[in-house]
Amino acid sequence: MNPIRVDFVVDLAYGLMIFVSIALILTAGTGVGVAFGLGVLVSYVIHIAWKMARFDPDWMTREVAERVEKTVGETVSKEVEKTVGETVSKEVEKTVGETVSKEVEKVERTVGDTVSKEVEKTVGETVSKEVDEMAERVEETVSKEVEETVGETVSKEVEKTVGEDGDGVVADDGSTSDTPERDPETSGSGGGTD
Repeated sequence: MNPIRVDFVVDLAYGLMIFVSIALILTAGTGVGVAFGLGVLVSYVIHIAWKMARFDPDWMTREVAERVEKTVGETVSKEVEKTVGETVSKEVEKTVGETVSKEVEKVERTVGDTVSKEVEKTVGETVSKEVDEMAERVEETVSKEVEETVGETVSKEVEKTVGEDGDGVVADDGSTSDTPERDPETSGSGGGTD
């Protein structure tokens, strides 16, 4: 005989017995029908437990484990996902905010220092060049002006001095002498008049 067919026939017989107990409750009286029905149900539960244990002794343990695993897995997964999501979001936001703030401050300092140094250097060089060029121009201008003014003043003073003395003669080298030099063409040989 096939065990599956035997199980089917036994299950059918128990089902018929439960139907008979319901009929007894209606016809013979409530006490007799209920007693028969409870007996059938208890024996059916014992039969199911025996049958399951015979085919697969770990069926109940496995069923409970699967249900617990499924329920716990879903619950834990949802809770972990929620908690980790919130925590990671907060930590990332905090860390990124702090890092970005620090980097911005660092960049501002670096840019400020670099710009300050570059501006100092460029302005210093430009001002230095301009000052040097102006100094050269002023020096040249002052030198020319001083030469012209001194030359004119000396020339006027010399003329004035020579004009007042009248006796002094200005030599080619700019020095004056009290004795006039004689021109060889006019002086003659003997120094007298003919």
